[in-house]
Amino acid sequence: MISQQTIQQILARIDIVEIVGNFVKLKKRGANYLGLCPFHNEKSPSFTVTPSKEIYKCFGCGASGNAIKFLMEHEKYSYVEALRWLAQRYDVTVEETEVSAEVKQQQQLADSLYIINNFAREYFSNTLFNTEEGQNVGLSYFEERGFTQETIRKFQLGYSLNAWDAFTKTALAKGYNLEYLQKTGLVTIRNEQPGDNYRGRVVFPIHNQSGKVLGFGARILVKNDRAPKYVNSPENEIYVKNRVLYGTYFARHSIDKLNECLLVEGYTDVISLHQAGIENVVASSGTSLTQHQLRLIKKYTNNLTILFDGDNAGVKAALRGLDMAIEEGLNVKLVLIPDKEDPDSYVQKIGAEAFRQFIADNKQDFILFKLQISMQDAGNDTTKKSQLVNEIAETIAKIDKTEDFTRQQDYIRQCSQVLKIDEQGLINLVNKFIREKFQKKEQQFNRDQEKNAPPHDDDLSPEAIAAMEAMENGGVVADNFFNPDERQERELVKILLRFGDKPFSEEDQNTVADYIFHLPYDFESLADNEIVKRILREYKQMYDEDNLPDKKWFLYHSDHDVTALVVQIMEDKEAELSPKWKEEFEIDTVYGDNAYLKDTISTTNYLMLRKIRKMIIENQQEMERSTDFEAQINCIKMHKHLKQLENELTNGLGTVIFR
Repeated sequence: MISQQTIQQILARIDIVEIVGNFVKLKKRGANYLGLCPFHNEKSPSFTVTPSKEIYKCFGCGASGNAIKFLMEHEKYSYVEALRWLAQRYDVTVEETEVSAEVKQQQQLADSLYIINNFAREYFSNTLFNTEEGQNVGLSYFEERGFTQETIRKFQLGYSLNAWDAFTKTALAKGYNLEYLQKTGLVTIRNEQPGDNYRGRVVFPIHNQSGKVLGFGARILVKNDRAPKYVNSPENEIYVKNRVLYGTYFARHSIDKLNECLLVEGYTDVISLHQAGIENVVASSGTSLTQHQLRLIKKYTNNLTILFDGDNAGVKAALRGLDMAIEEGLNVKLVLIPDKEDPDSYVQKIGAEAFRQFIADNKQDFILFKLQISMQDAGNDTTKKSQLVNEIAETIAKIDKTEDFTRQQDYIRQCSQVLKIDEQGLINLVNKFIREKFQKKEQQFNRDQEKNAPPHDDDLSPEAIAAMEAMENGGVVADNFFNPDERQERELVKILLRFGDKPFSEEDQNTVADYIFHLPYDFESLADNEIVKRILREYKQMYDEDNLPDKKWFLYHSDHDVTALVVQIMEDKEAELSPKWKEEFEIDTVYGDNAYLKDTISTTNYLMLRKIRKMIIENQQEMERSTDFEAQINCIKMHKHLKQLENELTNGLGTVIFR
């Protein structure tokens, strides 16, 4: 864990223009900086960096955030990785807080495995380029595949000598631990003798999203019926196969810009397409897609296009696991490569431009493709057709996000026409699967509650239930998430972040924070938004410790929801007047001089008034339910008291409540 002191040192030195400027060419425009957005393709710059607010904003695609968010989005770093990058950039020594001995041991083991893998990567690359066997066997193979030396170096490809222990001897002589060498899969023990696991093979390093080597895939070059074609690293503390997609590190920027991920099967497919300039491509390495891999894709884009061989095996492979992709909210398309070809051979056969056009012309919607293939298989068999209807309904039922409701209805309409069945009947069947899924999740939730265990994170969302109910009623899903009062809640956060330490009263030296946290109502009860409550709660905790946080604390918060909300608050435009205009006409800026006091009172009065009106409604409901005369009298007294408070706020203080 990085210590808070280190984090504060990093935050104090951050220069967002300098950080973003490492990746985007920026030009000064007034008080801001302008450049081409790195998150989508654009010809006219709409990407703005505002140093005074320490945020960036693209008015084309809507991307926004702070310097850390930029590194996380652009480089796909985790929060901690972004902090370490900044620490190195600004020469800040990273201090780490004490962790348990077990956690420390795990961290040290992971670091050791990364170090060994990096050494092995350099060793295999050096062997490929600088040994006679490497050049004659490994390099010749890659060149026969059509790979240039630039491409080979980019993907850090290598070769392992066809000798029993050439790598092992070198690694042990360098002092690397034999047990850890075995954990990585680089070294194997046979007849009590350690030897090289990848001997006589070309080596493909597998990188994580930040470019560190997690493991290796090694391909044999001579025909050997007793040896597998590929040998891959075993799973260990840093390499878990179902969480990794080959080529992600090299494809991440292109996927972001093009808003589409191409998925292929093998290492060489990825490398050939990259060399042809088609860089938004990753590989599943021949395994069925997993939920973790799909979520990895979704970090970059919602659009997934899968390229498969056009033979029967390719068609069947294309259909496996894709219901899971639909469930993750991905827009899935399929492209079948012509028979007896794969993406590697086909792009080299027809060229990059023709390959791009082929993809564009041959994309097929997954659900409609599945329906078409299944219809051919079912023919006139009534039983198979009935089973097909159920399968399609179950697939459509997995589209359970509110924003995808229209797409779900469109699928129902198209599929019912193709299947020649009643549309309402298909709606009912889809709803049946949604209910069943919800019931299963509810049962699992109840079981987990009984065991005092946390619920699963994939419970059916409220949006899904709303969509199901809307479909049954033939209506449209309403957006229940817009809160007309939320602007005032955000205003309260903005006031605290900007003016919490400013004087509220000249007489007793109270601050704005003192005023807000000594209102007659619990500060948390004045807000409905959970993230606003979280900010208020943390601010109050630091206030109680006599350590008022500034806006930077929350702008660079480790909780990404908090950061996102604060960035939105910081994006709010403020009225700005020139000093000359202000002096001549005696006009205050919105937040000039003591004008923030009016905003503090106005905002808190608004929120208190909302609180009182909620209490009035609750009191009226209590009075209607009550059958006890004394309880009714108490409700009447409470109503009178609440109305008096309401009148005082709306009339007595003379402030602007609604704005």
